[in-house]
Amino acid sequence: MTSRKIRVLVVDDTVLYRRVLSDILARIPDVEVVGTANNGKIALAKIEQLKPDLLTLDFEMPEMDGLTTLRELQRLKLDVAVVMVSAHTSEGAAVTIKALEGGAFDFIAKPDSVSLEQNRESLLRQLRPVIQSVSTRKLLRSALAGTRMPPAARQTTPVQPLRSGQQAKPPVTPRVVETPRIVSAAAAGRIAIVAIGISTGGPNALAEVIPKLPRTFQVPVVIVQHMPPVFTKALADSLNQKSVLNVMEARDDEQLLPGNVYLAPGARQMKVVKKAAGEFLQLTDDPPENHCRPAVDYLFRSVASVYGSRALGVIMTGMGSDGVKGLQVMKQQGAQVIAQDGASCVVFGMPMEAIKAGVTDVIVPLHQIAAEITSRVK
Repeated sequence: MTSRKIRVLVVDDTVLYRRVLSDILARIPDVEVVGTANNGKIALAKIEQLKPDLLTLDFEMPEMDGLTTLRELQRLKLDVAVVMVSAHTSEGAAVTIKALEGGAFDFIAKPDSVSLEQNRESLLRQLRPVIQSVSTRKLLRSALAGTRMPPAARQTTPVQPLRSGQQAKPPVTPRVVETPRIVSAAAAGRIAIVAIGISTGGPNALAEVIPKLPRTFQVPVVIVQHMPPVFTKALADSLNQKSVLNVMEARDDEQLLPGNVYLAPGARQMKVVKKAAGEFLQLTDDPPENHCRPAVDYLFRSVASVYGSRALGVIMTGMGSDGVKGLQVMKQQGAQVIAQDGASCVVFGMPMEAIKAGVTDVIVPLHQIAAEITSRVK
């Protein structure tokens, strides 16, 4: 039987941060700090002995820094989730994105308040959801061991109204597809926008999907990735360097243009609005939804309102259920929905909830999502 406790190894070159992180983690239920290390080389030596579920990993350390340690963990195929401890700066954000794209599970930002107590509270707020995500992943891995997909993924999709000239077909279930399926414009309607919602594991997953979209891709893509300010800009810049499409952090009152990819900035809500000159993005300070700002539901509702059946929703790896209510609204307007499958998710939360709600048309592994998007847009 899998233990409920999350075993954590704290890796940092400063005695103070090792102590602070250990003390804070000890305040979280079902967490056991099994050890500490002052550099990556020592941490790698301790992993086999201590068998942690989670590593908190600093970037700047002697002998072996955080990125090198992460690469070694990947090379050795050690099954441990890595949470990077990052400086909340542009430079720190850029390195953090590299780590996330290189397989890190998540990150927390080192707070910089003059108050030690405020810094402790900030770290606790950031660590709690990370621990919850690691715990959920551990439980789901145990529950889904030996199964291809949960029973919820085999629920039927609601039958859509027939268009003129269409023949009635028996209802089908959303399924994992092994090869991309071409969906004709006559059958699906012309897609005019792609809206993506994603969270834990997102930078790595987006780096797999966005660079595969071809130069001929002629609709805008809007993305909500749960991430704080500074880091969303670094993620957009990183994706832009890898992609033939233009990827940018969204700006207020920016017109949506074909072939551009817009990432919602951290701490702002992002929605699509219709104006006489076309479709535009609007950034607001509206309250968080599902404890998130930006929130996927917030974006998806606006996409449903402006684009109706001409929208394609994509729900990907992430903790919780943000996006499900927005997808329900999109589905009511006739939109199509792609969900990432459980096996390729870092945390099978958001897609699983969408599948359980019966709002997905197809479930695909991460490496097939770009092809599925492209075929449906064509």
